[in-house]
Amino acid sequence: MIARSAWATTAARPDHPDAVLLLREYMTEMVVRYHRRPALPGEVERALAELPSDDLTAPTGLLLLAHRGDEVAGCAGLRWQPGWAELTRVFIRPAHRGEGGGAALLAAAEQRAEAAGADRIRLDTRADLVEARALYARHGYTEIPAYSHGPYAEHWFEKRLR
Repeated sequence: MIARSAWATTAARPDHPDAVLLLREYMTEMVVRYHRRPALPGEVERALAELPSDDLTAPTGLLLLAHRGDEVAGCAGLRWQPGWAELTRVFIRPAHRGEGGGAALLAAAEQRAEAAGADRIRLDTRADLVEARALYARHGYTEIPAYSHGPYAEHWFEKRLR
């Protein structure tokens, strides 16, 4: 058994093979949960094209990969905004859930955002992603009025870093 503290995060480009794999798994889960059915042929590819992650690299953002032991187990992205950062693409592979990966990713993202000069992190999420909303609330994120108008944004959160 791997200890809870065995999580490590590293920055990676969205086109790195591990990142491509995780972002595809993330989007597959988003499509399946949204539609409440298996993904149709081409549906995940369309979603990846509609909501690209290629801006999660300098100078516009950052993509973090989480590793648990030797396994790539999750990801989280930051998009830089003037004075703040937007958190996106938070995902832990199902086999690694409940083992502290979400907390490790949030801590790493918060540390990176603060080091980059952000005074807060904001995010939007969907109503059906109850586990994500609970994770954010447990880690000090509070619901705020809408700051974005994306087609899937139903709840908005913020955490002050300073």
